[in-house]
Amino acid sequence: MSELDRTPHGADAPGAPRTWCLKALTDIWTGDAERKGDRLIPTGLLGSIRWWFEVVVRGLGGSACDPTEHQCPDRQKKLHEAGHHCVVCELFGCTGWARKFRFDVLDGNEQIKTTQIKKDNAFKLRFTPLRRIEQEEWALLDLTLRLIAKYGAIGGKTVYKPSDESARQSQAHHRDYGIVQINGAPTIEKRKLNQLKAYVSRSEWRTLNHGAYAWASLANFWCVPGRYLVRQNGNESTFNRVLGRKEPKNQGQQLRDKAECVDKWLAGKQQESKKVFSFKDPPRTFGFVKPGVIDFVAMRQRLKQTWSDLKDEEFIEGPALLDRLLGEGGGATE
Repeated sequence: MSELDRTPHGADAPGAPRTWCLKALTDIWTGDAERKGDRLIPTGLLGSIRWWFEVVVRGLGGSACDPTEHQCPDRQKKLHEAGHHCVVCELFGCTGWARKFRFDVLDGNEQIKTTQIKKDNAFKLRFTPLRRIEQEEWALLDLTLRLIAKYGAIGGKTVYKPSDESARQSQAHHRDYGIVQINGAPTIEKRKLNQLKAYVSRSEWRTLNHGAYAWASLANFWCVPGRYLVRQNGNESTFNRVLGRKEPKNQGQQLRDKAECVDKWLAGKQQESKKVFSFKDPPRTFGFVKPGVIDFVAMRQRLKQTWSDLKDEEFIEGPALLDRLLGEGGGATE
C-alpha cells in the first residue's frame, strides 16, 4: 500500500484517496494526438468515466451538461451562486471551476502508468480529493465504475464490429476494446436510491434541457450480457440487421439514405456515435433507446430477430439494472 492510500485521518478526511483495482479483459484505447493507442492518456479514461457519470445522473433525474457543447457554467451567474454549474461539473470541473480530485492511473507496482493498458493488465484508478467530496459523489462515482465494469465499456474507442471471420478477427477494426472487471474497491458509504435522486436534484445545481443528448441516460440504457452481434461474412452481419442496415453490405450503403428514422438514429450519422455496442470476448451487447423513436419493447424485438432464443429476462433495462447495481453495492433501491 502506498502512502497516498493510507487514511490516518479516517475515510471522511478531505485528502483521503479512493482507489479502485481493475483488470483489463481487453486492450483499452485512450489514443493520443496522433490517434495511436500505444500510450495511455489518463484524460481519455477520465473523459469516458465522466460520460458514464452523466448517464447515471440523467437516469436519476438530474441535469448533466454536455461538455462538448460548453454549456456549463451559466455565465449569467457568478461562481458562488446556485445554478452556476451542473452536478457533474461540481465533481469533474468546468470553466472557472477546477475538478475536486487528482486522477492517477497506476500499474501493479503502484507506479504511474504511461503505456497502453493491455488485456490481462492489472491497474488502479486513484481519486485523491483536492477539496471535500460529498459521500453522495463517492457513491455516484462507485456506481458509475461498477456500471462500466459489469455492463458497459471504457476508453476513447470500444469496438467497431466483431467478426467471426478468422482473417479479420485480429484486425484493429474488429477487435474489442474497453472491457474491464473490478477486483477491489474502497469502502464507500452507501446511499439509497431516493438519497441519490435527492442529491442530483438539489436546487443548487444548474438545470438544463438535455435536448439532443437526452437519450444518453440510464433510463434509456439496456444490456444483454453473454451475447454478441457479429459480422459473419461480406454479405451477412447480425450487427447490421439490428441497426436496420440492409444486406448484402453494398446494397445497404445504397439504401442507407432511405432508412427509417429509427435505423438512422441507431446507426448514427458520420462522426456521430452509433447507439448499439457489441463485444465478442467477453461477450456483451448494450445500447440506448430514445423515447419517441424506439422503446425497449421494439429494441428487444429487434434483438430477438437475431437471437431467436433470447429470453425477456436476458434483456436488462436501465431502471432494473440500477436496482441491481445498488443492491450489489450494498445500497438500497427504495
